[in-house]
Amino acid sequence: MDNLFIAATATSPEIDFRFDEHVLSLRGESYPENAAAFYAPVIERLNGWLATCTDTPITVEVTLTYFNSSSTKMLFSVFDALDRAASSGNPVQVNWYRDEEDETILEFGEELQTDFTAIKFNDCPVAT
Repeated sequence: MDNLFIAATATSPEIDFRFDEHVLSLRGESYPENAAAFYAPVIERLNGWLATCTDTPITVEVTLTYFNSSSTKMLFSVFDALDRAASSGNPVQVNWYRDEEDETILEFGEELQTDFTAIKFNDCPVAT
């Protein structure tokens, strides 16, 4: 499957899914006018790729500095797909990069850990 790259804009994150390397990256801010329309093709490609994975270690690099509530729903869909893949025998590791003083991003990462227990989360605070 071809890799997926979407450049960041002022309101949407960079999506860099290097399927050939098993590394998925989301970086930037996420508050597109229509989050469902932005994320639907991303989730579709992700699900298609995950369906081909067997015992495939997957690394997810997340460096989101802000996301709105509609993006949150779509991010849950991404993590739900990853959690199902992890439950099916594909080790999934999420590196959750955040400003060390950003409590909101920390709490969202903790919520993801609670909700998606098959995924291994690494909290990665970054000093600013």
